[in-house]
Amino acid sequence: MDLKEFLEIMDSGKEVDATSQTQQFMLDAAQEALKLTAELNSGYHTPQEICMIFSKIIGKRVDPSFRLFPPFYTDCGKNITIGKNVFFNAGCKFQDQGGITIGDDTLIGHNVVLATLNHSLSPEKRANTVPAPIRIGKKVWIGSNVTVLPGVTIGDGAVVAAGAVVTKDVPGNTIAAGVPARVIRSVDSSDGKVK
Repeated sequence: MDLKEFLEIMDSGKEVDATSQTQQFMLDAAQEALKLTAELNSGYHTPQEICMIFSKIIGKRVDPSFRLFPPFYTDCGKNITIGKNVFFNAGCKFQDQGGITIGDDTLIGHNVVLATLNHSLSPEKRANTVPAPIRIGKKVWIGSNVTVLPGVTIGDGAVVAAGAVVTKDVPGNTIAAGVPARVIRSVDSSDGKVK
């Protein structure tokens, strides 16, 4: 199995058997991610060095406008796509096997968790995983200590308040807060004022 085949399977959303070749590839990818994140998280790196290391982690070049304050953690890395002028604050943890897409001009706060895998609800198949993508639009602000669960889309211009657990889609230009997160108000996209 190669990376392209692995990503096609993960992007299909089909359950992955814990004893499959796909699962083994996932475990091998995790070892590479652990090695590269250890490099990223050890010592000081210039913004350019961070872009270079992060590009290795995700397997594609990131825009030079990308900024990240380490530490950063992922157990795969190869299914992350980010736009221009994106910022990750310290302590973010991405489980990206199911796919994470982040649009331009988005801000990700301290200790944000993006999780794209569920486990089977059947006790006999509990070790199996079910991938589902997380899609984050443009100009989104995700506050500190937010957890976003598999299959969630956060629309352009949305704000997710600190500490929220996002279990459902968040429409664009809204503010979501709470556990579980719910929309509490709208934001005017032209001037940023709360409605």
